[in-house]
Amino acid sequence: MSLSETNLAELALSIKRWGVELGFAEIRITDIDLSHAEAGLQAWLDAGMHGEMDYMATHGMMRARPAELVPGTIRVVSARMNYLPRDTETGGDNDWREREAARLADPGAAVISVYARGRDYHKVLRARLQQLADKVKAEIGDFGYRVFTDSAPVMELPLAEKAGLGWRGKHTLLLSRTAGSMFFMGEFLVDLPLPVDEPTGRHCGQCSACIDICPTQAILGPGKLDARRCVSYLTIELKSAIPLEMRPLIGNRVYGCDDCQTACPWNKFAQRAVLPDFDERHGLGSASMVELFAWTEEEFNRKMEGSPIRRIGHERWLRNIAVGLGNAAAAGAKGDAAIVAALMARREHPSELVREHVEWALACHA
Repeated sequence: MSLSETNLAELALSIKRWGVELGFAEIRITDIDLSHAEAGLQAWLDAGMHGEMDYMATHGMMRARPAELVPGTIRVVSARMNYLPRDTETGGDNDWREREAARLADPGAAVISVYARGRDYHKVLRARLQQLADKVKAEIGDFGYRVFTDSAPVMELPLAEKAGLGWRGKHTLLLSRTAGSMFFMGEFLVDLPLPVDEPTGRHCGQCSACIDICPTQAILGPGKLDARRCVSYLTIELKSAIPLEMRPLIGNRVYGCDDCQTACPWNKFAQRAVLPDFDERHGLGSASMVELFAWTEEEFNRKMEGSPIRRIGHERWLRNIAVGLGNAAAAGAKGDAAIVAALMARREHPSELVREHVEWALACHA
């Protein structure tokens, strides 16, 4: 079906409306020219800052060339979806950022990134994007498309920035003037010449809050992240032992890190989710490390069913928590009986990886 410019403009408006109806906060459209991003991507890869994330380098510059990934692609429909749990308090003395800061200061608390406390966003966004594509198909008939949610070699942040969903902050995450950065992103590549939206411009100014607060100094400068030092990389992507010099810096962050986001002034505008999928499950926003460290593999797999956390597996889950339990010693809980007992109970774990991190943690309490 050949669409006129008028029909394409109307279709673009419909896509944005349908997206909101499906739970997205905003939908924008851009072309696929990312030539401006290629040099930076190559330099980052050449410097080895992607660490063990070999998949980042596997596809080379295909990441910046969507039409090589999906032939025929000429536009990207970029979407964002808010993820703060629906009962999150915003503003005032009980603002969610104050609560997160209090958790970090509690030596026994297990701090898990907000995004990971609910359902796996990959599944939620992919299903909703597919529904959006189905609506387009129902409207115009067959067309070429492919849906992605952090699941293919696509530079979704530069595409989202170009589409006008926000701008890349100094921490490299996307920022919106009306929603901060507490949202997920996804997109679908299409072969339709839809009208494109304009970028918003950047609005970080002289602020360096995200750089200053990073516990491992992973943000080397505005827009320059060494993933090998990032707590999210160390606790999620890294499959081997956490480097000794990094362990004390991780504190009680056992899955991911939100520090650069909680410090960002724009997140005073962070929005709550409209979908129940991102509501907190299994008390992950209030659990203690001792409690979570006691989960058997069967409990971990059962409770983390449908969670992004499950993909790291029980072994790395224990590795991460062992580091947090060790760090509790320097945070005011040295020799705590419950913590030491929890570590001793895992001292003979079948995994060498777990045993080594447990011994390190016990040495912290000696």
